[in-house]
Amino acid sequence: MKKISIIGSTGSIGTQTLEVVRTNKDIEVAALAAGTNVSLLEEQVREFRPRIISIGDETLAEDLRQRLSDIPDYKYELFFGMDGLKAVATAEEADMVVTAIVGMIGVEPTIAAINAGKDIALANKETLVTAGSIVMNLAKEKGVSILPVDSEHSAIFQSLQGNSMNPVSRILLTASGGPFRGRKKEELIDVTVEQALNHPNWSMGPKITIDSATMVNKGLEVIEAKWLFDVDPSQIEVLIQPKSIIHSAVEYADGAIIAQLGTPDMKLPIQYALYYPERRFLPGERLDFTKIKDIEIEIPDRDTFKGLDFAYESLRRGGTMPAVMNAANEYAVAEFLAGKIRFLDIYALIEYAMTHAEIIDNPSVEDIVGVMPYVKDMLGSIR
Repeated sequence: MKKISIIGSTGSIGTQTLEVVRTNKDIEVAALAAGTNVSLLEEQVREFRPRIISIGDETLAEDLRQRLSDIPDYKYELFFGMDGLKAVATAEEADMVVTAIVGMIGVEPTIAAINAGKDIALANKETLVTAGSIVMNLAKEKGVSILPVDSEHSAIFQSLQGNSMNPVSRILLTASGGPFRGRKKEELIDVTVEQALNHPNWSMGPKITIDSATMVNKGLEVIEAKWLFDVDPSQIEVLIQPKSIIHSAVEYADGAIIAQLGTPDMKLPIQYALYYPERRFLPGERLDFTKIKDIEIEIPDRDTFKGLDFAYESLRRGGTMPAVMNAANEYAVAEFLAGKIRFLDIYALIEYAMTHAEIIDNPSVEDIVGVMPYVKDMLGSIR
């Protein structure tokens, strides 16, 4: 029986991972980590009985301990904070760690898991965005597999199967276009948080949903794809596919294009990562080609949605610049969700950080981790 740890078990990817576990019944949950959702974590712990549990801080940990006190004969270790994330990531009995946490906070526990020899089902894109070279080189050194969980990167990974000997010409990374596809800048001045969270196809957490609305998410995925698949950024082309039928594709040197298609269901890439290379039955809606009248493709509006250009520029400049871009976006999205800035201010804050930040070439993990507080202080000082 495979045993897994989940970092971010109460979020969108974490809860869907547990749905896959329930359906298949041959995966044991060794460890769970959550942020602040004590009630849902309590439910998950009662159901799966992990040996190691972690939550955001000491107060929440004590609350959780009291909630679990009525379970007879259940022995567990309870942690909190970054130490807790690392304890979950390195749980001795776990074969694989699902990194479903959002943000740069996922970098250190992912590296800890790799150092402990754990395979990674990677949903935390910030790990590769900010520390791609370090993470991929370490995974190679430790003989660890990194299996993508993002639907687009899973689609690329699936399209590469059986073709390791063949040169890739292009990666075609698709995007839905988000809730504001087709709008111009002047139409986005007064959009609300509620409107930005209304994604047409996918059910995701609030931060990723806002990233989709700005297309910063697709920029982050460009950076992630560069590291996952060892391609030059110039080989990654982003296309808008509004109905999210084509999840992404690979073009080979002879012009052949292999794509992965399906309904927008995150449980498919999650299950594929957990059981790779095996494909198992997955309950759910199937893609019905008889009902598809057309598959629309558009070119991204990069003047309105600046996230893509930020990503390519950060890759060109290298060093800690991708981490700066990502940190500025994390800060700006949190401010927007809190109602403190307007939608287009997200771009302005990212651009300010990328223009004014001091960049470190060949950064260490400590340098990368230090980018978040550095950028937060910088942007906080101009607000």
